[in-house]
Amino acid sequence: MTAGPAAAAAIVLAFALTGCVGGTTPTAAPTATPTASPTATPTASAPPAIALVPGGTAQQNLPYFDQVNRATLAAKPDAQGRDFIDALVAAGFSKADMQVTVDTTTIGLKANSIQFSVKLGDTCLIGQNGADAGGYSSMVTPVLSTGACLIGQTRPIDW
Repeated sequence: MTAGPAAAAAIVLAFALTGCVGGTTPTAAPTATPTASPTATPTASAPPAIALVPGGTAQQNLPYFDQVNRATLAAKPDAQGRDFIDALVAAGFSKADMQVTVDTTTIGLKANSIQFSVKLGDTCLIGQNGADAGGYSSMVTPVLSTGACLIGQTRPIDW
């Protein structure tokens, strides 16, 4: 019968130890938390600058043509043919390849719209501005069979 009191003592000891351990809250062992290593994040880059493409096609140069003409209108909303031609020359287009319509009608009134062009190879950049045109617009067209870009009467660019 000696096993009985020893077994009882073992059970009491087990409960006592469980009580000691059970009364404490286990603490989590520190673990390494993965952190993101610094990486290059893509940033919004500025769009490439619009520039004249020397020897390029009219289609390639249309964005630059438009930029120059819109800047001309922003600086001078009532811009006339000479204003557009001068701005295009200053921007690098060849004056020898340009045409422009007259700024006034045959009776001396302001033209409702004017057209101006730059011939680039076998294509043309054509700009138009005025009330009848709904403001500024542009397009790329093939050179006419005459070798010119504009139909009708143009004026000499002799300045």
